[in-house]
Amino acid sequence: MYQSIRVESRGRVGLVQLNRPQQLNALSSAMLGELARAVRAFDEDEAIGAIVIAGNERAFAAGADILEFQQTSLPELLKGERASAYEVLRRARKPLVAAVSGYAYGGGCELAMLCDVIVASETARFAQPEINLGLIPGGGGTQRLTRQVGKYLALEVILAGRVLTAWEALRHGLVNRVVPVELYLEEALELAQAMAERAPLAARLAKEAVGQALEVGLEEGLAFERAQFLLAFGSEDKAEGTRAFVEKRKPVWKGR
Repeated sequence: MYQSIRVESRGRVGLVQLNRPQQLNALSSAMLGELARAVRAFDEDEAIGAIVIAGNERAFAAGADILEFQQTSLPELLKGERASAYEVLRRARKPLVAAVSGYAYGGGCELAMLCDVIVASETARFAQPEINLGLIPGGGGTQRLTRQVGKYLALEVILAGRVLTAWEALRHGLVNRVVPVELYLEEALELAQAMAERAPLAARLAKEAVGQALEVGLEEGLAFERAQFLLAFGSEDKAEGTRAFVEKRKPVWKGR
């Protein structure tokens, strides 16, 4: 079904692994199309509560497929799958966890930042080197990196080619945690499983509310949060969650 990714379920977690090891998981249009289809399928699967996107120990994704870029015209780029694939991930309702080891350069860094949380191995490296090709980041790098690490560090990364180590990324809020390389995927799966076990409707509403915090002013964000809270308050899951708490048992979520 897929040529450049591997897909499997681990309990209530959907795992998508980029699988072009000889190209350091360079993001071709075909790979991004497959990634979007896999994420969409997991996002629509009621048996799945969270999604992990990973590469391998050497590379999460070392950027775009430069050979493909060289051979792509502007009209082809405009109608290609790259932007639409990123949009699928941006609009995913379920939590996305990036498991990053090794290179996360260019589009790979942007792909990681599209996820809701990032678990990094000690060997993870984050960079936006597009300027070396006469380009700028085109998958959200100028916007998401700046929001996470601030204007000055973002400009150093984008204009001067600075590479952030895993520990620097942690210090500047770009990743959630750094773990030994042999544990990074297991740690990401465990974190995703913890999210997947929570009430699915509340998880979706909370993810949307947190997303608003970066897009709007405080008053508008508080109003949005209140509306999401009221939706959760009227749900069957809220009734089940409070009942299970009083009865000292594990809740059985229905996602409604």
